[in-house]
Amino acid sequence: MTGRSGVLRDVMIETGTTQSELSRLSGVRQPSISGFLSGKVDLSDDQLDRLLSCMGFRLEVVRRPVVPKLTRSERRSWQLHRQLSTLLNRETFEDWTAPIERNLGHLRERVTGQPHERNVGRWRQLVEDRDLPGIHRVLTGLDRDSIQMREVSPMSGLLSDEQRREVLRLAG
Repeated sequence: MTGRSGVLRDVMIETGTTQSELSRLSGVRQPSISGFLSGKVDLSDDQLDRLLSCMGFRLEVVRRPVVPKLTRSERRSWQLHRQLSTLLNRETFEDWTAPIERNLGHLRERVTGQPHERNVGRWRQLVEDRDLPGIHRVLTGLDRDSIQMREVSPMSGLLSDEQRREVLRLAG
């Protein structure tokens, strides 16, 4: 799959458009175009579409679901935290706040190294801010950042043993 800079480069080659010409056509400074092409400057889909339109092209973005590659441990952790997410609301959060804060205290004492220390701080901030949407994102996210946040999760002990066993049974 070609990245945005590769798409821009390919269309410039196909149309015979130089960086200077594209700069004049688009109003985007030539050094910025050079940065886009080298990958040193991030290029959004909107910016790329704007530059492509100057050369008679449009950007088509194809989105499709992809099953991420997770280790067995990462998948089980995600499934347990996903179950917590189904139970998380304003009322349960109030009930869970004391155990979560206790767990955060234990984690802060025991965790060393990055990104774990930083992630314990991020959990603390999410809890202090009562950022339920943010907590839901971490509980259910499949991006590397969410996976790493769950490695130092303060959510232990919130599911009953029965709920935990059922999630793990279904997880296989």
